[in-house]
Amino acid sequence: MRRAPEEKQRDPERTKARILQAALEEFAAKGFAGARVSEIATRAGVNKQLISYYFGGKEGLYQALTARWQAEESRFADRSASLGALAAEYVRANAARRDYGRLMLWRSLTDDGPPDPAFAEDVRRDLELLRERQRDGEFPADLDPAAVLVALFSMAAAGIAFPQLVQAVWGRDPASPEFAEHYAREVEKLMGHLRGS
Repeated sequence: MRRAPEEKQRDPERTKARILQAALEEFAAKGFAGARVSEIATRAGVNKQLISYYFGGKEGLYQALTARWQAEESRFADRSASLGALAAEYVRANAARRDYGRLMLWRSLTDDGPPDPAFAEDVRRDLELLRERQRDGEFPADLDPAAVLVALFSMAAAGIAFPQLVQAVWGRDPASPEFAEHYAREVEKLMGHLRGS
């Protein structure tokens, strides 16, 4: 049952949430470049002017989704955990929130410009944390922390980026909780071996 426009206006937070969910689905399906504000509005059941009003357009939606992911990330990413446990949590998070991973992959594949400044700043912080972990002996001194960071991103996104490979190797659906849990445990073990090498 559709709500009357005046009902929607009484609950702007719920309307924003519907718009963001619709944007996430649209971006995950078509990428940032292929997504259309009119389609997002249709998915959300709102007038597209509301998207401009609340978010300033497509770029604003993308930034809001990035902020939402970062808020979720702060809840599941325990920075005090071992590097292996942290990597495993990212595997689980990507499996549970596949649309976010797809959104990032689409943006990476279709946008050859410089990275978003906020993303670049987050990555620089992550790299500094990895350097600290390296100094603490969590992985060998002869490894480039930047290469480790790229490898960790790649491992965490493998179920999204390489679904055919996952199915060929394990015969499992890369979207299944069973695959996510098995793969997360294996990534954690792999990172643990680095510590012992």
